[in-house]
Amino acid sequence: MSYPPAPRPYPNLLQAVVDGLEETFTDGRYADQVVADLLKRDARWGSRDRAFIAETLYDIVRWKRLLAHLAGDERPRYLLAAYWWWRYGEVLAKADLPHLDAADAAGRLAFAKTNRALRESIPDWLDLLGLEELGGAWGPTMTALNEPAFVYLRTNFLKTDRNTLVRELNKDGFKVEPDDRTPEGIRVLERRNLWATRAFKAGFYEVQDIGSQRISHALQVEPGMTVIDACAGAGGKTLHLAALMQNKGNLIALDTDGRKLNELKRRAKRAGVQNLETRLITSSKVVKRLTDRADRVLLDVPCSGLGVLRRNPDAKWKLEPGFLGEVKSWQADILERYPRMVKAGGRVVYATCSILPSEGERQVAMCIDTHPDYVLEASERLSPMDQFDGFYWARLQTPKAVN
Repeated sequence: MSYPPAPRPYPNLLQAVVDGLEETFTDGRYADQVVADLLKRDARWGSRDRAFIAETLYDIVRWKRLLAHLAGDERPRYLLAAYWWWRYGEVLAKADLPHLDAADAAGRLAFAKTNRALRESIPDWLDLLGLEELGGAWGPTMTALNEPAFVYLRTNFLKTDRNTLVRELNKDGFKVEPDDRTPEGIRVLERRNLWATRAFKAGFYEVQDIGSQRISHALQVEPGMTVIDACAGAGGKTLHLAALMQNKGNLIALDTDGRKLNELKRRAKRAGVQNLETRLITSSKVVKRLTDRADRVLLDVPCSGLGVLRRNPDAKWKLEPGFLGEVKSWQADILERYPRMVKAGGRVVYATCSILPSEGERQVAMCIDTHPDYVLEASERLSPMDQFDGFYWARLQTPKAVN
């Protein structure tokens, strides 16, 4: 790996990283929540200090297994000592960190290069699963997932257009450029705080991966339709659908988590969305009452999240093999019951943020085997190797009414 020269190892910043690693690995908190809390700790920290804490913590979480191997110990201070040597080629002898023997670490690193699970810093069970499902594509896919995530914006067409937004952000000192893989897409060329801009507060954009944006386009919504986002969460795709519908028609967002739906309503207000209704799924009756109501249904189903490891690197340490079996059962159940909300001849998009065919293509194939009158119109596998997060989507048409 090639890294810039080492920054100054200020003790308070190093301690913040160690504290964050403790919370992530010992207390079981998610790294994004930990980082958000850490950055509020000291108002005197500047943008470089905050970037150092966030990037260092995420990188150590991402490479935890390799670093523990280099240090011979997985405690946070040892991970940080190994990380500094591995990334910057320096042993921090004066810092309040355990001593790292550079020659010993070099020997351990040479061995790690012969073992893919160690080299890519993933659990053994995940390495076996990835090889089984992806074959020769598994190695380069995992390498891509270990790279820092690209940052993309989605222009909110309810409030502005892409060229205007790009000009405004560039004028405010943000380096961005259009990404023509979606009509709304913008690529961020330099990491900065995108949630503090005037444009964001005015609802002109959302931070959203290009692959995620393509899923909303796959649903082929039109103004005036009735559209259901059946697993809406906090609503990134819901807000996109509202814009594609030009605020015309009925957009219903369903989820089992009321907190996420409340967050969606807050975001919708900022985005200028006016055609949204949220419904909390408290029982199967909520879905049954919507039978034959929708022209389009989006099923962005619960999944392993293995396609977004670049953004959530701690997921590979928290994920258990048994959970994959559970989540696949949920996916199959949703695919069986939720398409009933679509009118005759309507369309359903099934989507996951997973790289595994067993959560994507195979689930759709099993659904069509059970319902041979469903028509698979289109599908797309979005790979991390192509600068996307890892996604899969498939569009199904339900049977047309018989006259």
